[in-house]
Amino acid sequence: MQWRRVVQVLVLFLLISINIITAERNPRAKRRWYSYFEGDCRPWQQEGGGGGSYCLSWRTAVETGNVRAWRTVPSQCLRHVETYMIGGQYNHDLSLIVENILSYVNNEIVVSEDGMDAWILDVDDTCLSNMFYYRAKRFGCEPYDPIGFKNWAMRGGCPAIPEVLRLFEGLVERGFKVFLVTGRDEETLGQITADNLQSQGFIGYERLILRSAEKRGESAVRYKSEIRKKLEEEEGYRIWGNVGDQWSDLQGDSTGNRTFKLPNPMYFVP
Repeated sequence: MQWRRVVQVLVLFLLISINIITAERNPRAKRRWYSYFEGDCRPWQQEGGGGGSYCLSWRTAVETGNVRAWRTVPSQCLRHVETYMIGGQYNHDLSLIVENILSYVNNEIVVSEDGMDAWILDVDDTCLSNMFYYRAKRFGCEPYDPIGFKNWAMRGGCPAIPEVLRLFEGLVERGFKVFLVTGRDEETLGQITADNLQSQGFIGYERLILRSAEKRGESAVRYKSEIRKKLEEEEGYRIWGNVGDQWSDLQGDSTGNRTFKLPNPMYFVP
């Protein structure tokens, strides 16, 4: 009946009014009340600090390229990043990204018979995982240690990232010339990296390109741009796709027809 609806509306209005009055008199209740209507948009202002929510926002900003030139993971985000990397979500994200890449490869590209269709893959934390190394470095909460990382890479024991290996095999099978482009030093890590890749199943790529002595000190954007530009303009390749875990893998010149960013909240490479 109509009068029942009127009573229900009045009761609801009365309850809301009581909650608002209570919230205005109680700062904690006010934070809870308004954050409810804001969709939890200010989680770091809520009772208890909400570190997990802040860290989710930080990680999202990092992955979308809105936070740049950061040196370390915020200390309060250690558990969040650790859980993300080893708790399953990282693997789920990789799987979804690779599925979308393969959909693009299989449904939108006709591979030419001239052998000039190319694809670019980064190496560290794209093809090969450094998870074990960064686990010892508190998942990026400690500053980058070039000597420590070099010693780790010299072991040649980096495991393949399974989803990217699956992508690599699919690209080779389709007839793409796959170029592995890395900022690793050619002189000290060239053969070790090649052996590591082969041992993990990366067999059949066109070329492994490492940083030569004259390129030391260049930013990753400039260094990788020059390589891609040479492949296109001097060698005549068509770059259909470019995959990396850093924005610097995907920015600059000759980035390719499409770029794909893999997640990595552990470090930033300029």
